[in-house]
Parts: sequence; C-alpha cells; structure tokens
Amino acid sequence: MSFKSIQKLNVERTLTTGETVSVGVLAQNRQGVFFQYDEIYLSRFGNLSPFTLQGDVRLQQAPKGPHQGIHGVFGDSLPDGWGLLLQDRVFRQQGILPAQVTAMDRLAFVGQQGMGALSFTPVSELSLENRSDIDLETLGLEAQTLFDQALSDDLDGSTQKVLATLVAVGSSGGARPKAQIFMPSGDATQCRTYAQPGDEAWLVKFTSKNLALGHEEGLCEAVYLEMAEQAKCQPPIWQLIEAPASGGAKAWLALKRFDYLPAQDKAGRLHMHSACGLLDADFRSPSLDYSDLIKASRQLCKSPAAGQLQFRRAMFNLFAANQDDHSKNWGFLQADDGSWQLAPFYDVTFSPHPFNEHATAFSGYGKEPPLKVMQKLAASAGFANWKEAQQCIQEVVEAISQFRQLAEQHAISKATVLAIEKTLAERKQENAVLLD
Repeated sequence: MSFKSIQKLNVERTLTTGETVSVGVLAQNRQGVFFQYDEIYLSRFGNLSPFTLQGDVRLQQAPKGPHQGIHGVFGDSLPDGWGLLLQDRVFRQQGILPAQVTAMDRLAFVGQQGMGALSFTPVSELSLENRSDIDLETLGLEAQTLFDQALSDDLDGSTQKVLATLVAVGSSGGARPKAQIFMPSGDATQCRTYAQPGDEAWLVKFTSKNLALGHEEGLCEAVYLEMAEQAKCQPPIWQLIEAPASGGAKAWLALKRFDYLPAQDKAGRLHMHSACGLLDADFRSPSLDYSDLIKASRQLCKSPAAGQLQFRRAMFNLFAANQDDHSKNWGFLQADDGSWQLAPFYDVTFSPHPFNEHATAFSGYGKEPPLKVMQKLAASAGFANWKEAQQCIQEVVEAISQFRQLAEQHAISKATVLAIEKTLAERKQENAVLLD
C-alpha cells in the first residue's frame, strides 16, 4: 500500500469524570513537529507539562531529541520496546518499512489505547481494533512465543492471527512482553481487551526464558513490591496470576493501572507524565540525577513530602540493586484541577547493571555515593537533619533484609535467591557508610 505520513493530530484528554476535552493540535511539516494549545483548555486545566511547554497558545516546536522529534509530554504516549515490536510487525505486514514511519504516525496508531489521559485522533487505519474476551493463558503464551521469535528473528505465518489481539493489548511501555487488560474487580478469569462498565484496568507482565531472571521475573518483582511496600515507598496494587504449566512460569505479575479510574458509565483517567517526558531526560542513556528528580518533584507537587518520598525510593533502589532506575520509571499524575502528585513506585525489581552503575545518578555518582553527597541530597529532599534521613534509610534496609523470607514464600529457586542475596549483601557493604 502507498503510505502517507499523518500531518495533523487532535490531542484530547479524558478527565477523571470520563468527560473528554480538546487539548490542542499537533502538526508536522519539513521543519518538524509543532503543538498549539486550545485556549479554552488552558484556561480550565492549566499546563500538561510545566517544565518544557509554554502555558499559552503560541505555536511550539518540538525538540529533535530525545522523543523522536515530538514534545516530551506526547513522547510518553509512544510505545516502548515491546509495543514498538508489535507496531513494526503490523507496518511490515502492510509493506511499510518502520523507517518510513514518524512519531506522529505511531501516536495515531496508539489512538485511545495509550497509558495516561491523552488520546490522538484521527486513529490510524492500521490500528487493529480487536474487541474480545480473551483467555489470558493463551495470550501470555502467544506473547512469549512472539517475544522469543523476535529475539531469534525466526518468524512464521502462524503468529499473524494473534498479532491483532496482542496489538490491542500491547501498546504499553517496556521491553518485556506484556498486555493491558480489563477485568471486573481483579478477576483475571474474566479478562478482555476492551473495558466494560466498572472494569478495572491491569497490566500483565509475561515471562520468557530469555529474560535475565527467566520465568522467575514476575515472582522476583512481586517480592520487590512487597519489600517496597514495607519500606513505605508506595508501590502500585498488584497480584500474581497463575500461569499455565506449559509456559515455564509459575505465575505472571499483574499491576493495577493507577492512571485509570473505573466507573459504571465512563471510566476516568489521570494525566500521567514521566520524568523522561517532563525533563527531556533520555531514558536510553544515564541522563537523570536524583538531585534533579527530587527538586522537580518538590516543585511540581508543591510539597516537601514528595522530595522525601523520592529520596526514600532512591535509597531503596541503591540498596536493592534496582539499577535500571531510568527516567521513564519515575512518574507524576495530574488531577483535573492541574495539581500534581507522585505516581506509585513502579518497575521495581532486581536489575543489576554490569558495571554496578545506576541509570539515575546520586548527585553525580552512579554507585557508592559518598556520605557528604548523600547528606546534601537528604537536605535538598526536605529532611530536617541527617539523623532523620538515616532513620528513613534504616527502614528501607530493614525491609530489604526480608528478601530471603519473602522469596521462599513465593517458592523462588535456591539459585536465584542465592544470587540476589549475594548482590544485596554487596550493596549493603558498599553503602555501609550511610548507616553508621
């Protein structure tokens, strides 16, 4: 088919009441991508991205990077690794090379299926509308197969039938195979690709033998979420869903979407913005520092408590070896009145970096931050003194010390437990100066 890139998109926002309002218009030409706010929107709801977008009706050109040539707030709606794989598969089926596709085309493909409150029209005709009640087991196994095939590039025709369903549920971020599903009050036996009145929205993460922790990926993340809860880091609501024996995993992790507000008539949404989009901090390279994240959080949420919570989460990542703490893994939620709060603490799991370096630095240090540096960071986070910050660090370390006990409850293999435990002991040793 002859492919013409989309030139113009209307941007809309779903409010917490379920009402949809016009935000403005995106347009592209040879010079780049431009956005213009709708005047009525601005007067009612304020700025969607206060650090990088002007809160007025002037034409605003997007920076070339780091969001594929669009503004950060819309870059947050673009698919990430897994969603990209699914989109590219559809484009190729239609004889379109992914290199011909612009970020605007990808937003049109996402349409109303993205995370957060923003949607884009007209929706791409290539976007596959697939309204079905789905058997989660089948979906998970198909996603796993597709993921493994993509890694080996061994593709066959049989995957095409399931692609429509996977695309309908797969526009969420991250590299792991996953699906956005809807179900009545946490009942995974009745899940579907579209929302019925009152349904909750969940994100299910599938596993693969090719992932770092193999089929135990979901179980380990569940343990980390339990530790994060005990450490008062405010993670999202989650559950483990039993996986089919043939797939290799005991269970898959499902996370309740915190941007989606179930309702009997029209479901509401909260506008979600990542630190990547908010601060133009590229998530593919170490471009964010906890000092900037804490400062931005306090400023945006107008609250010292937000700074302290981000410091607590930073300490969790440091001692728990969650080193994939890049800018897309920090989120903010905006209510209809324009006020902001921190999103729950998501994508929290064991993810050591080969050089033991964090994606987000501690005042310039990728690992083992010195005491003086951390004392300064704690002060900027709003702690009255270092003793108060140390108490917070101690609570975090205490929660992480529960790892073995929690891992055994979830029947994680001895080899995995030992490997993680060894790393956790090393992290605690390296950063002992913060506990003295």
